[in-house]
Amino acid sequence: MTDIRRKDDALELRSGSTLLRLDRAGGKAVLQRKFLFVKMKPAEMDLSDIADVTLDVGVDRASGVEVCNAMLVSREGSAFAVPAADKADAEKTAHAMREFLGLH
Repeated sequence: MTDIRRKDDALELRSGSTLLRLDRAGGKAVLQRKFLFVKMKPAEMDLSDIADVTLDVGVDRASGVEVCNAMLVSREGSAFAVPAADKADAEKTAHAMREFLGLH
């Protein structure tokens, strides 16, 4: 389940060890992840470069489980993925991002 926290000029989305912070004041989207117990270098994207928020739904071939992510897509084609527990969680997360960014 994705934890969504909205502040005046920021939106924080936390899912497992992934944290995505959208900051209007700084004009940045920052994706921070952990691998085991090590924090990986944060990835950044300008909010002005964000073109779309989409859902990525796939099926794990080994287990047959549906895997869903809310995706923040840049104009260049790069993307940040926020993992979700299920499709409804991914849709809720994507809706929160679209609403915050004004992408409807």
